[in-house]
Amino acid sequence: FLFLSIQRLENPNIPVIAKYFGTKGRYEEVNPYLIRDILAVNRSGLQPPSPQCREIHLTAIIRHGTRYPTAKNVKKMQKLYKLVQSSARGEESWLREILTQWTMWYTEDMDGRLVQKGVGDLKHLAVRLSKLFPTIISEEKLRGGLFKFITSSKHRCVNSTLSFKAGLTEMWAITDVEFQHAVNDALMRFFDTCTKFVQEVDNNPSALTEMDKFTQRPEMVRVQEKIADRLDVPYHLITYDMVEAAFYLCAYEFAIKTANSPWCRLFDEVDGQVMEYALDLKQFWKRGYGYDINSKSSCILFHDVFSRLEKAVNDHNSGQPVAEAVTVQVGHAETLLPLLTLLGFFKDNETLMSTNYASQRERSFRTSRMLPYAANLVLVLFDCGGQDIRLQPLVNEQPVVFPGLADRQESMPLYEDVKRQYAELLNGCDYETVCDKTQNTRIHS
Repeated sequence: FLFLSIQRLENPNIPVIAKYFGTKGRYEEVNPYLIRDILAVNRSGLQPPSPQCREIHLTAIIRHGTRYPTAKNVKKMQKLYKLVQSSARGEESWLREILTQWTMWYTEDMDGRLVQKGVGDLKHLAVRLSKLFPTIISEEKLRGGLFKFITSSKHRCVNSTLSFKAGLTEMWAITDVEFQHAVNDALMRFFDTCTKFVQEVDNNPSALTEMDKFTQRPEMVRVQEKIADRLDVPYHLITYDMVEAAFYLCAYEFAIKTANSPWCRLFDEVDGQVMEYALDLKQFWKRGYGYDINSKSSCILFHDVFSRLEKAVNDHNSGQPVAEAVTVQVGHAETLLPLLTLLGFFKDNETLMSTNYASQRERSFRTSRMLPYAANLVLVLFDCGGQDIRLQPLVNEQPVVFPGLADRQESMPLYEDVKRQYAELLNGCDYETVCDKTQNTRIHS
């Protein structure tokens, strides 16, 4: 926290609430050293068990970069802007700025498209990953056709994939060849076709009961009242939707333009923490541990990942070169979160509920840390000599420990131990079966 505070003192362009934006947050808030140098890498946690360990395969599952708001959120933002224009009183300079200088430049046709900052997010990530793992993310392997690029069909994902490729080709000044990518929604948008998930969670308003309850609780009512007071409007005009719109306006202005917008002055740090919890409740119940089907809907991607790892190990052990050295898969927050959940990362002992905001202050399940723009899960296979194959997981370029293997005191466990840990999923977790709506839903245990 000290480092972030120092950064903020140095940089008045960073809103006080910047680290609470959930899935609308910048990647730089997760790794603050990037604010100073966007191509910096932090190798401190990457300690292979022996110096002879070398990379044989890398899979990266990446969320698209910074994007414009969706049409739905633009509508909410426009509604708030109109309310402020027609009803807000008060003489504060930031409010004057909203009323006289700031213009509503967001339009519905922007609908979630990648912004210029998002292009940079992916280009820079590509360069950093090549610095972290130079023997596998190499010009020779790219030119040799050993990279595979897969993307969701959405514009923002296709353009993020192109940006990641451009990061590599510009770094290595490759102009004589183009590298193809495949669109695969079955893998990268599995949530659209999992009938059980769509019917019981995605299209079921009661799935978000805990979030809805939290928006009525004293913590959130207080945020609404404080915003009404700051705008000097009657309390009943500031609904939860209005608060969310203001929060998003601050977040988008910052993520897209690196501007500490006057909209940010509607919140203090406590308000930011309350908003983050509301948005975490939404993700927890809609994509995370709330319902078993949320994570199980990613079985198809889970099996795809492990079959690639298995093939790479088999290629390597048979003395052949690994046919697919690098796999880059670009999707959505909704692609990454169910998979991270299925793998058991960021799991707290207590379920996130509307009533336990105070006791969850130190929770692991924090989307601001897990799922900023360009969030990524990277899995790297290492050969450490004599059939000693290990698997290193990283989330947002930070080494993490597979749940259940933490007692080994090593973040780079044996690949066989990882497979043992996930044996039940590897031997089951059939996408067709789990997504069949005739199965019973249960709370994730």
